[in-house]
Amino acid sequence: MPNSFVTRSRIDPYIIALVLTAVLAAFFPVRGEPAAVLDTAVTIAIGFLFFLYGARLPRGATWEGVRHWRLHGAILLSTYALFPVLGLATAVLVPAVLTEPLHLGLLFLCVLPSTVQSSITFTSLAGGNVAAAICAATFSNVLGVLLTPVLAGLLLAGGTGAVPLDALPEIVLLLLVPFLLGQLARRWIGEWVRARRALGKLDRVVILAVVFTAFSEGTAHGIWEQLTPSGLLLLAAVCLVLLVVVLAVTSLAARWCGFSTPDRIALVFAGSKKSLASGLPMASVLLPAASVGLLVLPLMLYHQLQLIACAWLARRFADRSADDAASAPVPEASA
Repeated sequence: MPNSFVTRSRIDPYIIALVLTAVLAAFFPVRGEPAAVLDTAVTIAIGFLFFLYGARLPRGATWEGVRHWRLHGAILLSTYALFPVLGLATAVLVPAVLTEPLHLGLLFLCVLPSTVQSSITFTSLAGGNVAAAICAATFSNVLGVLLTPVLAGLLLAGGTGAVPLDALPEIVLLLLVPFLLGQLARRWIGEWVRARRALGKLDRVVILAVVFTAFSEGTAHGIWEQLTPSGLLLLAAVCLVLLVVVLAVTSLAARWCGFSTPDRIALVFAGSKKSLASGLPMASVLLPAASVGLLVLPLMLYHQLQLIACAWLARRFADRSADDAASAPVPEASA
């Protein structure tokens, strides 16, 4: 197990691919007619991606999880209430620590759903309630298709020209409708979709295309002139503080609510994650093309930080459970 934790705590190779894609777009941006064609292709791919998300997510797990409403309510409050409040609070850091665009990118990060795969993985490694993590992460993503555009419209529209609330029908058509169609088709194609590794990797290819398109557009509008190395380091520090605060609040909330240790682990991991897989496609739809490249930087940084921090935290939980099991008295054999 230690080797698996070490592996998970290293820099995610996919993050390296994302960074290289952004650098490639910075030096070789697509402009003119090819950019328009690429943008249309990415839009279609995003719709298909959310169809696959709907086909993969187990609908039964979501409804089964409603029975544990206190735990799932706490996770959803962390994802869609605690995070936005903390994001709004970081406004005091503008402009001394964060520029206005980076702060808006941080706000966008705060309205995204939780992850599915990493929430489940870390909860399992730490010895937590895996079934609850599955239900919570699933429910978070189902609600996120609707809640994220609404919250983004409320919190970001004034500063970025983000999609306003009156444009929600277009968002619903591109994100929610394909997702619901995927859920409807899940009973016939769900197992087939989950068994195809190529389809599982398609979301990563689409996200790389989204990043390339976003940074190409951003390069054309001079986003790199708005970012300095010191600004990037300060942004990483703010993301780290945000993660630490959420981890601390969810842990304290779990104790205050009287949750068992497995439920506490599920709350800490599922309630502190933000989804890169859902966030980047949503950003290309919800945010103005000229500023997407800059606004997704907080999400890319937070994603890597949450993997490193949660790998260490999961190891701590697992080691503590192992110590408790070793120190537990051995019951005497019956006569």
